[in-house]
Amino acid sequence: MLARQPTQNEAREIAHLDCIHCGICLSACPTYLQLGNEADSPRGRVYLINAMKEGRVTVGSRNFQRHMQLCLECRACETACPSGVRFSAMMNEARAEIRRGRRLSTAEILARRLIFQTVFPSRRLMHFCFRVLRLYQRSGIRRLVQTSGVLRLFPGRLARMEALLPEVPRSSKCALPEFAPIKGRDRVSVFQGCIMPELFGPVQEATVRVLERNGVSIGLPSGQTCCGALHLHDGDLETARQLARRNIAAFEKDSGAVIIVNAAGCGAILKEYDALLADDPIYARRAQAFSRRVRDICEYLDALGIDRDMERLDLRVTYDDPCHLAHAQGIKAAPRNLLRIIPGLQFVELRDADRCCGSAGIYNITHPEMADRLLEEKIANIIRTGAQAVASGNPGCLLQIQAGLRAKHLPIRAVHPIELLDRAYQHRTAAPVQYTKT
Repeated sequence: MLARQPTQNEAREIAHLDCIHCGICLSACPTYLQLGNEADSPRGRVYLINAMKEGRVTVGSRNFQRHMQLCLECRACETACPSGVRFSAMMNEARAEIRRGRRLSTAEILARRLIFQTVFPSRRLMHFCFRVLRLYQRSGIRRLVQTSGVLRLFPGRLARMEALLPEVPRSSKCALPEFAPIKGRDRVSVFQGCIMPELFGPVQEATVRVLERNGVSIGLPSGQTCCGALHLHDGDLETARQLARRNIAAFEKDSGAVIIVNAAGCGAILKEYDALLADDPIYARRAQAFSRRVRDICEYLDALGIDRDMERLDLRVTYDDPCHLAHAQGIKAAPRNLLRIIPGLQFVELRDADRCCGSAGIYNITHPEMADRLLEEKIANIIRTGAQAVASGNPGCLLQIQAGLRAKHLPIRAVHPIELLDRAYQHRTAAPVQYTKT
């Protein structure tokens, strides 16, 4: 019998009781290390959340909201915590309380509905938006915007988003069956998410090629949508639950297959759908079954044991731990193991590899000053390695790090580990994957 997961309220209560305020988490918290402010540490935030719950601090307090929103939710504190405090669950609840109590302007309400509740859940709208961005870049309009200085008129989030945007590739749709055939070594279903197929199409293609090279049958269930991570961390629990239900229903059609994810942030929330829907009488048990099937691509390949018949890849590479792979999922060794297998690849460890780069979903847009401070440290550490490439398994980390490298005009590429494996395999791929370009 499947064990019942704690509800959101129970998780919050458990977290309150388990925290012994020892302070071990302080040395792991990026915002505390930057600011030295107790209120911007996990221990301080737990104290504030308790105070809010007991009525000693109001949820409408600007100071309370500022300390809650400044948290990256990198979950490094959870790795450090000797008591097993589920800090992220507490933070999500606190932000949900803030969201319920905050009065937004009509413009903010409409913008949130358009972006988070309309565009992100819709594959068609997301595809349309990225086609517009590709047109913007390739028509020469972007160069005109950058050279004209017009962005100086918009020094806020618009200019920030423009600076982070890499060259948008042509999106790829893998010509895969909806259900993985029962053949080969194993069978998997691929979770695509919303951003990966559009902004990281080459990573999606590399994922499929590497899996096929290792004799794995692949399915691509229709009906899947955004994972809901951004919504959850913004306190929009209801939309996150709606998206979770849609994904569970989509992947139940291929219930015997492992669910493969190549984005750490998506993988973290998919593995925690059971907690997110623990109070749902219809989906609670289905969510447990779903979450047990989820595997990060590096986690899966490392356990599977990959074919080592590869070309040499003479490259010096370092690795940045995505927070939601290292801390939320507890996966550190698998990506490193895979990189070390590649012939000719010289792997070098990165100082503070598991410290947040400042991306954290849309944190680098909403809190640019803190994000830049963290990115500056990350780039300095990458430079010290002498690496020609830095690998990381999350789209937000790749965007953030590549933007930092680009700003300093450094000839270092940010790549997904699966892309390096794909390059090493390319000369021996038995049956090329067919793609339809859009």
